Amino acid sequence: MTDLQKTIRKAQPADTERILAIYETARAYMRSTGNPGQWKNGYPGRDQLARDMQKGSSYVCLAGDCIAGTFYFAVENEPSYASIRGAWLNDEPYGLIHRLAVAVPKCGIAAFCLQWCFAAVQNIRIDTHRDNIPMRHLLEKHGFTYCGIIFLADGSERLAYQKTADYRS
Repeated sequence: MTDLQKTIRKAQPADTERILAIYETARAYMRSTGNPGQWKNGYPGRDQLARDMQKGSSYVCLAGDCIAGTFYFAVENEPSYASIRGAWLNDEPYGLIHRLAVAVPKCGIAAFCLQWCFAAVQNIRIDTHRDNIPMRHLLEKHGFTYCGIIFLADGSERLAYQKTADYRS
């Protein structure tokens, strides 16, 4: 999969079943790497994906003709980012990545998605679960800076990262 041409496009309703399968693969991978608490109870599911598509913010990464990854990307304010135990690198408008998942880990798909987002908007914020060690390593490897802890609406904590054109760790 790493040798195939990679491209990004907006997700379409016809992609739904493949994206849901990738989400399930990602949930299983998270459990197998010591992260059973993130993406539980079927999240993200069909309804979340439909909302993301309706907003025009759901994307897929193709490796050749196959959907190999998916993510949410938009330039918008994330309410849970308004308060951080720590500090963001800046207060400028930012691109937001959520629900990044790949069909096969460690094939360069997630890295390609991050690079694509950063090429589009050179101020990116993302958060992840403390136990999501593979994602934390990926973010740090690709120049994201740990900024602090944010809390979701349900009170659960997430580690917040940011990458800007002005500051590279």
